[in-house]
Amino acid sequence: MDQLPVALERAGNEDSWAVADAISRVLQNSEELHSWRRHLLSACMRGLVVMYSSSKDEHKQEVERSMLMRLEELLCVVEEVDPDDWCSLVKTGLKYRYRDEAFLKVLNVAIQLLYKKESSL
Repeated sequence: MDQLPVALERAGNEDSWAVADAISRVLQNSEELHSWRRHLLSACMRGLVVMYSSSKDEHKQEVERSMLMRLEELLCVVEEVDPDDWCSLVKTGLKYRYRDEAFLKVLNVAIQLLYKKESSL
């Protein structure tokens, strides 16, 4: 279970995320759920950075959209991010996807969530 978030960063495929979702359901009423979701959020951001950096053209739009939706869901639940992961995502996303409506929408939602008054950032 500890290795899965690292695998999600590299893979970006739905099978790995299906396993992560199953683990989340098992942990639903557990104290470990919040920590698990933070790991998933970090893996999702890092996975997007890898995707954006490696495919500067937008040929994997369906996979990216799926990851962006997952990122938004996790942000709404976790509401905190690793500052290094956040910086990387914003810089890389704006560099390669500054015209992508889906990326900009999720970025806007993230900014609203993360930079509200009581946020840690």
